Amino acid sequence: MQTKKNNSASLKRRLDTEFSRYIRLRDMIPGTTVFRCISCGLIKPINQADCGHYINRSHMNTRYSEINCNAQCKNCNRFDEGNIQGYRRGLVMKYGEKKVLLLESSKYDIRKYAEYEYEALIAHYKKEIKRMLEERNLDISCLTR
Repeated sequence: MQTKKNNSASLKRRLDTEFSRYIRLRDMIPGTTVFRCISCGLIKPINQADCGHYINRSHMNTRYSEINCNAQCKNCNRFDEGNIQGYRRGLVMKYGEKKVLLLESSKYDIRKYAEYEYEALIAHYKKEIKRMLEERNLDISCLTR
């Protein structure tokens, strides 16, 4: 049983990495390597972006929600307690009030991922990352340099 738990934890970490890369690439302003922070609205280089979660990552039902997760500057995500009011305003502007209310209402729904689901999601986001990088003529190092 311990091995299965370790494997699930490893798969979750791998999915976290790929999903974060996907969100940051998705939210780059087209034709550039910059993004607009969902919370404060500042435009910054993509290497200063985090995959910010509106609803905390501990809630598995929304952890990998593409609406819940958006490019957020490191300051807002790490030091400004998520700039939650700014984040919500940004979500409403991006997705609309109804979608944000639906997201908020799903916060406490129970969700447990099976290993095959983690593996399928990892493969999906790797494919999407590859597609976006090729379309933009970039490599993955754009997120860190």
